[in-house]
Amino acid sequence: MTDYRYGVVSPDEVKALTGKEVLEAVISGQLPQALISKQNSFWIVEVGEGTAVFEGEPGPELCNPVGAIHGGWALTLIDSAAACACHSLLPAGVGYTTIETKGNFSRPIRPNTGRVRCEGRVVSQGRQICSAQACLTDSSGNVLAHGTSTLMILDYLRQTSGRSET
Repeated sequence: MTDYRYGVVSPDEVKALTGKEVLEAVISGQLPQALISKQNSFWIVEVGEGTAVFEGEPGPELCNPVGAIHGGWALTLIDSAAACACHSLLPAGVGYTTIETKGNFSRPIRPNTGRVRCEGRVVSQGRQICSAQACLTDSSGNVLAHGTSTLMILDYLRQTSGRSET
């Protein structure tokens, strides 16, 4: 398991940074990895223009009652990679929230699967909606799961300043 720092940052700490700059700061360790990453044993490791890559290490603590990794773990990983791919394209002071995530599970993920990789890529970005897809693979490149996320783009600066603009 990789040794990362985890936490939550305030909007004031990141409001002057583009989405890509925020994600780069997380990867470099200047900003903490998200708290959900610690609980779920996955982390953002790469970011590009409209792309984001997470890696994860499934273990027994993530199993469902029959011993496979719970599908919710894979879906959370897919949503995280897809959402961060969208975040990488956003200007400073702008964020997002997930509207919908859909996933398809191709192969069982086991506690001994080893490190997995989830690559997210933006499919379409509009002014208010961003759509992205993500693919979760094992170390041999076998597809374990894949899916899409639709995200709503939020302008934090207008929301926190008290102005109501449409």
